[in-house]
Amino acid sequence: MCSYYLEAKRDVTSEYIETELDRLLEKKRADIIKIFTSGSFFDDNELNKDLRKKIYDKLRRNGFKKLIVESRPEFISETTAREIQEAGIEIEVGIGVETSNDHYREKLINKGFTFRDFVEASKILREVGRVKVYLLLKPPLLSEKEAIDDIIKSIKDVRPHSDIISLNLMTIHKRTLVERLWKLEAYRPPWLWSAVEILKKADAEIICDPVAAGKIRGPHNCFKCDNQVAKEIREFSLTQNKGVFKTKCECKKIWELCLKVESITDVPLTP
Repeated sequence: MCSYYLEAKRDVTSEYIETELDRLLEKKRADIIKIFTSGSFFDDNELNKDLRKKIYDKLRRNGFKKLIVESRPEFISETTAREIQEAGIEIEVGIGVETSNDHYREKLINKGFTFRDFVEASKILREVGRVKVYLLLKPPLLSEKEAIDDIIKSIKDVRPHSDIISLNLMTIHKRTLVERLWKLEAYRPPWLWSAVEILKKADAEIICDPVAAGKIRGPHNCFKCDNQVAKEIREFSLTQNKGVFKTKCECKKIWELCLKVESITDVPLTP
């Protein structure tokens, strides 16, 4: 489902990254910065330790209070904890757990680690910083109802091991298996109604920014109500107020019917 490998720049040097950071710091507008690697910030093959130390120093000197990064569990150790402790800036580490179901994560998403691996990494990280968990709504081969149920269960499972949860909605990237399934009408991106259902039931701090909402390759309803529903999802993320969900649209009945029909036929509906 991921096409980042098609866009990855493979000859990036530490000097280039440092220069880009300096250019960004000239435009400082906030107290929090996120370095979005789509990989592992603590992997020395991506960012070596000397470069990471320079990053901490630059951010601290420029008045940043918090750094948000990402990592896979295998790069989290007691050594990592000491590095975070000595950074001199609050660090929040996001981990793409995607689901608490090991079978789904391995067979449908191909992540290559277990839920236990995440739990062990979380124990280390929460001693010195914060943990953000990314969950993925509707990987391939799940029905809409199965996907909703999986996320609701996953939220309960990850809550004791996380400080904040980020719900990510599937989008269709070019040259991926999911795109092939989509073109065969064997896959549909999640309904925005599904995200609303999950957020209304979630008993945890959870955020969601539905990328490509209302697009044919992104999470969508009927294309008429999508912009407003996506706006409410983003507003909820800022406020955690479930009362923001006020949109009514006839397509919600179609979504409800899809949930019932798919559970009987085990065939994805793609309206």
